[in-house]
Amino acid sequence: MTKATTYNPHSGIRMREIKRFGENIYAAVIRLIPQLNPDKAPPDREHLKSIIGSKNTRLFAAELKSGKIVGLFTLVTYDIPTGKKFRIEDVIVDDSERGKGIGKEMMLFAIGFAKSSGASEIDLTSRPERIAANLLYQKLGFVRRETNAYRYKIV
Repeated sequence: MTKATTYNPHSGIRMREIKRFGENIYAAVIRLIPQLNPDKAPPDREHLKSIIGSKNTRLFAAELKSGKIVGLFTLVTYDIPTGKKFRIEDVIVDDSERGKGIGKEMMLFAIGFAKSSGASEIDLTSRPERIAANLLYQKLGFVRRETNAYRYKIV
């Protein structure tokens, strides 16, 4: 199984799974989530604690040598009758650090982690206006699927 923590000396980025709640983690989530989607409120402390404690949702961070968290993503797994599903969600790299290869490093880590956990495929979605992210996913081998995605809003 892939380690839940790695360090790349060339980029100076440490990838790690967040296993314990801390104020530094919470501050990073509060800072980064609005950069991903300004319409979504970041989670409160209790919700973030429940995510970190979840068996099926794993939160990962990309950190600089200084300890500053500059990226986040989640890897969600769940079982259905047709097999175990792996999904990458809420991928965000800090605006101030984009274009430096951090997103690529995060995705390669996510792929390796999922593969070592038994994944044969990984799903993700990305809004069309996230041009750089969509290009990265395609360069890494993600294939755009022809599907109808639906959402039912409960008001």
